[in-house]
Amino acid sequence: MSREIDVLVVDDDFRVANMHAGIVGALPGFTVGAVVNTVAAARQALAGQEFDLALVDVYLPDGSGIDLVRELRCDAMLLTAATESATVRAATAAGALAYLVKPFDPTVLAARLAGYARYRRILAAPEVSARDVDAALDALRPAAAPDRPAASSSPTRELVVRAVRAADAPMSAAEVATTIGISRATAQRYLAALVTSGDLRMHLRYGATGRPEQEYSPLRRSV
Repeated sequence: MSREIDVLVVDDDFRVANMHAGIVGALPGFTVGAVVNTVAAARQALAGQEFDLALVDVYLPDGSGIDLVRELRCDAMLLTAATESATVRAATAAGALAYLVKPFDPTVLAARLAGYARYRRILAAPEVSARDVDAALDALRPAAAPDRPAASSSPTRELVVRAVRAADAPMSAAEVATTIGISRATAQRYLAALVTSGDLRMHLRYGATGRPEQEYSPLRRSV
């Protein structure tokens, strides 16, 4: 299996940025390399490491996300509330592979990311056929994933919430999994859903070396 797809998330709203990062982190084959809230912070992150994909808002406090996309050496998708036709055209001209209008269901972003992974797999070959080209481009606009019941009241969800709220410090998915006795993948799925629903927030834990690790803490400490 090829290496994970490293993603940069850029959004001026830290809650929205963390929500998008949670969706990315819940998908197999993806990892969140950095979450930033300004163009300057994005440029700093880009100077320090390479990314495969950037999820970028248009309206940033110190500049335009579209201008940032023009600078990127990696792929990009625009995630924004901007609906002006000129902005959509500018994003396409800048090289954005997708344009998602907020607010959107988390499954929409998950489906686009899964399609992007397929796009990369198809185009990983040294040469491709015309049919491959069509398939790769079609993968960037997948059909919406069917709605799945949100495990809003499942016992596992409650165990995850209690574990994070009871902890003295933010927890990683692996730590949550160990604490309540479930797999890391299951813990990650529930944590991402809880970030999306606004019950938890996601941060990045930076160590001395290696990739940052996602960690989770409650937005509120009420029981």
